[in-house]
Amino acid sequence: MLKKRSLPSRTLVATACGLALPLHAWAQSSVTASNGGQLNAIEVSADWLGSGLQNSVQGFAGARTVVKREAIAETGASTIDGVMRFIPGVQVTNNSSSGGSAISLNIGVRGLEGRYSPRTTVLLDGIPMAVAPYGQPQLSFAPLSLGNIESIDVVRGGGAVRYGPQSVGGIINFRTRDIPNQPVAGDAAVRYNDFSEGGHNTQYSAFVGGQVNQDLGVALLYSGQDGSGWRQHSDEKTDDVALKFRYALSSSSEVYGKFSYYEARTDVPGGLTSAMYAADPFQSQRTRDQWSGRRTGIDLGYINTISDTQEFELRTYYSDSFRQSVLANGFDATATSLSSQPRNYGVFGIEPRYTQRFFAGSFTHDVSVGMRYLRERADETVINTTLRTGRSSVSRASDNSTDAYAYYIDDQIAVGNWRVTPGLRFEDVETGRVNKLNGYSESVKDSQPLPSLNVAYLLNSQFTLFGNYTTSYGSIQHLQLNLNPRGNPLEAETAETVEAGVRWNRGDGTSAEATVFDMRFDNQLELFGSGATAYWVNRGKTHHQGVETRATYAFDKAGLLSGLSAYAALTYTKATLREGAFAGNDLPFYSRWTDALGLRYALGTWDFELSSTHQSSQYADDANTQAENAAGSLGVIPGFRLWKVQARWKMPSRPGVELAFGVNNLTDERYFTRTTDTNAGKLVGAPRTVFMQGTVKF
Repeated sequence: MLKKRSLPSRTLVATACGLALPLHAWAQSSVTASNGGQLNAIEVSADWLGSGLQNSVQGFAGARTVVKREAIAETGASTIDGVMRFIPGVQVTNNSSSGGSAISLNIGVRGLEGRYSPRTTVLLDGIPMAVAPYGQPQLSFAPLSLGNIESIDVVRGGGAVRYGPQSVGGIINFRTRDIPNQPVAGDAAVRYNDFSEGGHNTQYSAFVGGQVNQDLGVALLYSGQDGSGWRQHSDEKTDDVALKFRYALSSSSEVYGKFSYYEARTDVPGGLTSAMYAADPFQSQRTRDQWSGRRTGIDLGYINTISDTQEFELRTYYSDSFRQSVLANGFDATATSLSSQPRNYGVFGIEPRYTQRFFAGSFTHDVSVGMRYLRERADETVINTTLRTGRSSVSRASDNSTDAYAYYIDDQIAVGNWRVTPGLRFEDVETGRVNKLNGYSESVKDSQPLPSLNVAYLLNSQFTLFGNYTTSYGSIQHLQLNLNPRGNPLEAETAETVEAGVRWNRGDGTSAEATVFDMRFDNQLELFGSGATAYWVNRGKTHHQGVETRATYAFDKAGLLSGLSAYAALTYTKATLREGAFAGNDLPFYSRWTDALGLRYALGTWDFELSSTHQSSQYADDANTQAENAAGSLGVIPGFRLWKVQARWKMPSRPGVELAFGVNNLTDERYFTRTTDTNAGKLVGAPRTVFMQGTVKF
């Protein structure tokens, strides 16, 4: 029977599979995998990152991690990046210097570059989050706040047919908080973060919603931040508000939607030279640099369970975004000009999808056919102002456009204990750019077929074997068109990924998972140089391979260690260049080894967590330069381990009142990353941070 979305949809049932947090919620989550022949082993809904596959994480044919709200809270993280550090196969790049720590999203998957997450399809409620998913997928501006998130769903492989582009690094779907089932419910929270170096900030969140009547549910979400980070010149302010609704038209159909507004402003401390960093790693010598952005969005959907074997869904969305950076051409003492770069984006999308279930002997088929039209329009201007005279001139002005059609078909087949899903996605993209200063225009058309095959075998309710083959695609972006040297045309990026693994979940908080993967990336694009002389080239082929493992264990509730749970996760990744002058070298800005460890102890109204994350060393360039240069932009980036401790207390006399306090980077480890962009140099990571949080639920 086709599954109708509930109002509101229930949270995804996350097994401990793939999870690597020191959390009771992670350890205690369980999933009942269906045995052979049970139709509920396959969800029909194509939106399996939203309400589909709610009971099928265990049977999903790929490496997948779902982190729910309770588990997010138990990490003690203040930003999305902080949560993602605990997920196997995911690496987090520290603040990139051209956006605040709470504004940009810097996530790399399986050795791919993490700066602004350019090669991962990032979704918010199933809708692309980037200001221009094809033309500018980089998330220097990530319009979401941790306080508004219900769950984080990370698919590291096996999802490219239904989602794209830029899905070579997997798919990440952030789902906003659910509309409550009761007449009125909500909560409010305040968190205070105090850095041992630098300043402090305060984070706020509020949520209220419920069922207006039998058919209509609404919810209002707000999350914000105000204050400074751990470096000089690092003030940040964000406001994130959304209004959600669901309305039942009948017993089998409903409309749903969300109106959202996000605004952010941040100072940009920038990179430091080696000498500056040695003198004071928390200083800033770029006090003129700033960044700001805002986004208004609306998304609407209609779903109709036509019959027990038919389902139709239509989604449409529009977003209007603005972002601007103001960057000096050097440090305070040497800067001679400011570069202001205002950019405007408008994105419209529409996605219809139809699913039909039919039976052929012992086989059950769920065939989904869908398409997406995405229209992007953008303009950008670069205004240079001479500091000495105050005179300004426009050095770049352009109009950018993308029209993209994507079509897909897949067939989820159930026979006995086997779950087989062949699929095909076809991308048809036209991207153009017009130079408004001289009238010169460039355009490119590209089409790519993207086949995939996912296979899972359910040994029993506890064990799942899985494997998949997927292809993925990254289109040529607006800026790449503009910067492409004539006579050196660029080619779109493509990748092939093979993945195999085993997942075990005993159902009592004890679980384990291991995944091996091999990814071959062709025509990978790379930016050389900076400023007016920068240009893009196809780097060529890269090879990514590795192993992702994790395990959780909950001690016997009747034993002496009742209330204690533990986890461990270990990932090995080798990502290398396969051709060119540096063939065989490691790709920059990834670690071969990452791990996460943790313990959690529940005692009455108290919860205690101790956790640690580690990443090994990295390189900052294709040449794998060992020695540090004077600018601080090149050289080995040492590995580091961070420790975190947290305690939470639920007030017995006041149900719904919860207090939490803890310390991030307990040992005050001094670590850093590098950047090679306009603000090149060394960037220190967050020092010891004490936090306190109070939450009231009603």
